[in-house]
Amino acid sequence: MQIAGHTFLITGGASGLGAATARRLAAAGANVAICDVAEEQGRKLARELGARADFFRTDVTDEAQVAGAVAGTRKKFGALHGAVSCAGIAPGERVLGRGGPHRLDTFRRALDINLVGTFNVLRLAAQAMEANTPDAEGERGVIVNTASVAAYDGQVGQVAYGASKAGVAGMTLPAARELARLGVRVMTIAPGIFETPMVAGFTPELRQALAAQVPFPPRLGRPDEFAALVEHIIVNPMLNGEVIRLDGAVRLPPK
Repeated sequence: MQIAGHTFLITGGASGLGAATARRLAAAGANVAICDVAEEQGRKLARELGARADFFRTDVTDEAQVAGAVAGTRKKFGALHGAVSCAGIAPGERVLGRGGPHRLDTFRRALDINLVGTFNVLRLAAQAMEANTPDAEGERGVIVNTASVAAYDGQVGQVAYGASKAGVAGMTLPAARELARLGVRVMTIAPGIFETPMVAGFTPELRQALAAQVPFPPRLGRPDEFAALVEHIIVNPMLNGEVIRLDGAVRLPPK
């Protein structure tokens, strides 16, 4: 699918991986709908990107808000051709810690935002894409979800996060197989340790320790490297139904 002149909705689009994706797609000539709960940041980015960008306050767990963002995007730009889900949280809590067992509400919230929220966007975006006129290869849209290497080698304290991201990875192939009849592709990226707002709050010593775990390049991933992979997935029609680790060959230790 070409990027220029097409419209892409990005959740978690106000910062981090989502903001980098919005900037990169906009630079390639796309219309971008920035969806996030961080209203001030989101509106600021939309202003930065100009007339081909808009902001929609969106809680991905809320059916009405996601449906409203999809509808608003189509009304503003005429159609929806792609969706990139970057919204998520990364709670840390042990199954059995000093204070007792893992709180169920923490576990449920991680699944609700990371997994249910991603599926909520996927299903409503796919519905909108069904109305698109297919291109020469029969393609109507592309959906890119975000998992994590924690889906495969989650660390101590990441049981909720790892489970939620494993769910995102696990729904990739069945969703791609089902939506193939519409000409809608589904892909997932599993990033390693990236420079995100969460990591920015770490001490320099911890950031250095995390970077040292990456075989090559021995540093944290940059958001624009994530965005570059999103861009390639969009333009390469043979990428479908797969999870790509974007991690510099890192394999996380238990702790």
